Amino acid sequence: MDQKYEALFTPWKIGNVEIKNRIVLCPMGGTSLFGWMEHTGNHFDKEAAKFFLEKARNNVGLIIPGIAPIRSTFMGQWLYQNKKMFVELKEFMDEIHKYGARLFIQITAGMGRSWAIPTPLVMLHNMPVVRDIIKPIINIPYQSASPSELPSRWSDKVTTRALTVSEIEEIVDAFAKTAALCKEAGVDGVEVHAVHEGYLLDQFTMEYTNKRTDKYGGSFENRYRFATDIVRAIKDVCGQDYPVSLRYSVRSYVKDFGVGAVPGEEFTELGRDMEESCKAAKYLQDAGYDMLNADNGTYDSWYWAHPPMYMPLNCNLRDVAYIKKCVDIPVVCAGRMEPDVGAKAVEKGLIDGVGVARQFLADAEWVTKLIEDRLEDIRPCICCHNACFNMAHYKGVANAQSIYDASHIARCALDPRVMQSDKYKIVPAAAPKQIAVIGGGIGGMEAALVCAKRGHRVTLYEKSDKLGGVFIAAAAPSYKEKDRELIAWYNREIAKYPIQIRLNTEVRDIIGLGADEVIIATGAVANKLPVPGAEEFGIEAVDFLLGKKPVGENVVIVGGGLTGCEIAYELYLQGKNPTIVEMKNDLIVSDKICLANTSFLRDFFAANKVPVHLESRTTEIRADGVTVQDKNGNVTEIAADSVILSVGYKPAPIAPKGRHVHIVGDASEVGSLRTVIWQAWDVAMKL
Repeated sequence: MDQKYEALFTPWKIGNVEIKNRIVLCPMGGTSLFGWMEHTGNHFDKEAAKFFLEKARNNVGLIIPGIAPIRSTFMGQWLYQNKKMFVELKEFMDEIHKYGARLFIQITAGMGRSWAIPTPLVMLHNMPVVRDIIKPIINIPYQSASPSELPSRWSDKVTTRALTVSEIEEIVDAFAKTAALCKEAGVDGVEVHAVHEGYLLDQFTMEYTNKRTDKYGGSFENRYRFATDIVRAIKDVCGQDYPVSLRYSVRSYVKDFGVGAVPGEEFTELGRDMEESCKAAKYLQDAGYDMLNADNGTYDSWYWAHPPMYMPLNCNLRDVAYIKKCVDIPVVCAGRMEPDVGAKAVEKGLIDGVGVARQFLADAEWVTKLIEDRLEDIRPCICCHNACFNMAHYKGVANAQSIYDASHIARCALDPRVMQSDKYKIVPAAAPKQIAVIGGGIGGMEAALVCAKRGHRVTLYEKSDKLGGVFIAAAAPSYKEKDRELIAWYNREIAKYPIQIRLNTEVRDIIGLGADEVIIATGAVANKLPVPGAEEFGIEAVDFLLGKKPVGENVVIVGGGLTGCEIAYELYLQGKNPTIVEMKNDLIVSDKICLANTSFLRDFFAANKVPVHLESRTTEIRADGVTVQDKNGNVTEIAADSVILSVGYKPAPIAPKGRHVHIVGDASEVGSLRTVIWQAWDVAMKL
């Protein structure tokens, strides 16, 4: 192991519990050992248990599974009522401890106004009779109950109700009872969720979300009372030496309801500022918390807690290191943490533990590979949120996430086996075949790898001189360093297997390949914009991203989907002046892209005054600019040196699907990296 990582592998203590190294697997929604939304009641989740045992075998110091609602989402069962699952938990803890890992159970009081209410439930929420009928199954007003009546983060049609004092006291009591069962089951500690990320307890602490006039509102002490009542209740039943961690957001970075502050922006903090945070951290420590598991942000500034690729690496370290000075208990920092930076921060005493979450989805063995000096074998997390937390929101729509995805979060776009090990697995082929894969993009490479691992003989054809396909263009922006690392990772993985690669080979006749099975992964082609001047003066997005066509200082981007917005962001970072023209009523109208990603781009453009023309269509493109017409028929002339076209794509398979011809990825249906990779597995597993 490289000496610069040695500080990560030193022991430390949380209370009287020793942790063997400084790497903390931070909690991710959907990885609860007590199930998520895929079951109607609490249960011991064997898939999550399998997930965490794999991490324990791979040298993780401290494991914190995802949130366990103190009262289940469906049927309203309290966690402590299911004694059987704690018996199963005890057996699991014995296995975890065999590998020297420690594990804390994270328990949540709730989400409050941050509850990602699915769009179909918005209507039911506003129909009192129907709402009361379905209450035994899902109690919508309870799920979103908050300190006060507040606007939902997700829907402008929903106002949350205020929790009653008796409900608060019931929750506090439930925390104590659940923690006692965890201790009895051999769990090393519990984590209280959370004065963090704008969840329920966090909403109580902040003046902009807490308008109460009783003992849980008003003064600093009252606003933090809910969180301190919980830790005191846990300590009363479990003993003062039983470790209790707190998930904690140092700073809120909030300007208004639904509006966050992006890095480098000057703004007035509406939530918790650094001065109050220092005071709060000390106050929470004195109340009994033994560790702060920290980052930044709320759902109004969600990109701080769930940083997309646009956020800086190690984005929360400075603020968390500041708060470390305010307390005597250990402090963990999460948020795009890099091992070398984390190790240096630990060595300098800036933090005690390095919190990592989604990298464990992308590569379960990354800590082992780090120890073994195999960094090039680590598949990087690209911060896409396509499968792990893809709750989507845009104007007029609450949480657009599908019901399936809502009940199956904490999956991984890059590895479909994550939390789906029964569905996706490498099984040796009964009869090895000759497989031809046409197209060397991500879908083609993934299909080739799965087939090769199963024992098939694979030939991969790519018409260009390199592997990567359109993802090479997608990875071109300056902030996409992890995407570029992923392409390099794929090239190295392909080289490990007996896959024949035919570059500079465009296949036109699949029959002549002599293959038993053909997988077509030829991707998509850009849509044509039926506007005067588009062909002559428009620059295709891919041509810009690949550097084939340079642009001037003032650039209009036609299309405000994800690609168009990412191009505008890159242009701004280059010092140019982008303008976005989008026909829909919001930027990035998609049910597949996480709000953490989309809200960053929307907030960034607003904060930096990037012109955005919504509900507007481009009617003409010229050498000196474009003509735009809005929904009311008003015409605007926008001067520009260059015009980039980002108006979507359509599948471009080279042959139709047949008995022995299979189509994957964008060649089948334009989607995301998740759809490309998962479909490659769906096809390759069956051959």
